[in-house]
Amino acid sequence: MKGQAISYSEKELAWIKAHKSQLRPVAHAQFCAKFRRVDVKLSNYSSLCKRNGWLTGRTGKFEPGQPALNKGKKMPFNPNSAKTQFKKGNLPHNTKTLGFERTSNDGYIEISVDQVNPHTGYERRFVHKHRHLWEQANGHLPVGMCLKSLDGDKTNTDPSNWEAIPRALLPRLNGRFGRGYDDAAPELKPTIMAITKLEHHAREAKKNSPEQKEARNG
Repeated sequence: MKGQAISYSEKELAWIKAHKSQLRPVAHAQFCAKFRRVDVKLSNYSSLCKRNGWLTGRTGKFEPGQPALNKGKKMPFNPNSAKTQFKKGNLPHNTKTLGFERTSNDGYIEISVDQVNPHTGYERRFVHKHRHLWEQANGHLPVGMCLKSLDGDKTNTDPSNWEAIPRALLPRLNGRFGRGYDDAAPELKPTIMAITKLEHHAREAKKNSPEQKEARNG
């Protein structure tokens, strides 16, 4: 009857406790056959063991050092799964190979080059493509200088489109109080660049004048 408690003899309970480490389905089948208990379902058997703390000792997890169940076994051939398996020597589709390009968050083209990444130690790293090509053509970029796109297009990585300028010029070209160089008409860009350079040189000359040096030291 549903809801009626199932009773067990002391002999049955002793047998169940003695076989607690067995797999529950196996132990349950053996119990029912031995004691002819057709009224005890697997769920009843499992609940009894749990109530009495007769646990199997298995956690369902692989313990450290425990070998995998399929260790040393060859995977059976399946034509459907074989279609998606990697062949020896194949690389994932998203492997960033040498020369791979991507666009950075600030709109510059980056390229994977044959240089060790100083942060991760990986054999390749990403660098700005325009600077990489410019330095190949012109040598290392001097300290305090940066590269400026002459046509205002960051994705145009041709070395002829980039000029080394003092970093202090950048805010005067496009900063809050700059001259809007990137958005200016192509015919105005050379004039804006020339004026900005003249102003920069004038400020540097004034800053390094004997009067200003004396004032700073005074």
